[in-house]
Amino acid sequence: MIQKSPASLAVASLAILATASETAAGGRALECYEPEHRPALYDTVYEDVMVSPGGQLVDYDPPIYGTSESVEQIAPPRVTYEVVPAITRTIYHTVKVDDGGYAWEWRVIHGRKVLCKVWRKARYARVAETVVVEPERTRRVVLPAEYESVAREVLVRPERRRITEIAPSYQRVARRVLVREGSTKWRRVHIARHCPD
Repeated sequence: MIQKSPASLAVASLAILATASETAAGGRALECYEPEHRPALYDTVYEDVMVSPGGQLVDYDPPIYGTSESVEQIAPPRVTYEVVPAITRTIYHTVKVDDGGYAWEWRVIHGRKVLCKVWRKARYARVAETVVVEPERTRRVVLPAEYESVAREVLVRPERRRITEIAPSYQRVARRVLVREGSTKWRRVHIARHCPD
């Protein structure tokens, strides 16, 4: 980029006008100037640029459960009462059901119906009798405790989290920067050598 100050532009304009007018008029040049160009100056700078911001890496292991079996009491010892029925037995014995003796009864003798006095023996029969061997009673019963195998879910290993810190990463890069802009200025030259009559 070429930058010109107002003063240098004014000098350049005057010099050109004066040269043109003197040359056209055939006069002698008093001062001469020539442009001097100064190129732009660049430099290379190196800087660290973040490539990755970093962060955290989380490694997660879920909890592990298992089954545990144990024997547990489901009912305590207790006392109850129950009725024991009576114990009976059947006994058979002979009893007299008729004493016998004299009695009157009708009979037919030689075709004739006659009333006769007869002798009857005593009659006996076998009779069953239920007798109580042991009467009904109430018995105290002690029931022992009751146990049962119970399966439960238990934690074998709790969950685990491993956090790994990842640092940010950088990379060195080169960048071309402008140190000084280019410019043009007018440099005065010796009249004897550069400015002809």
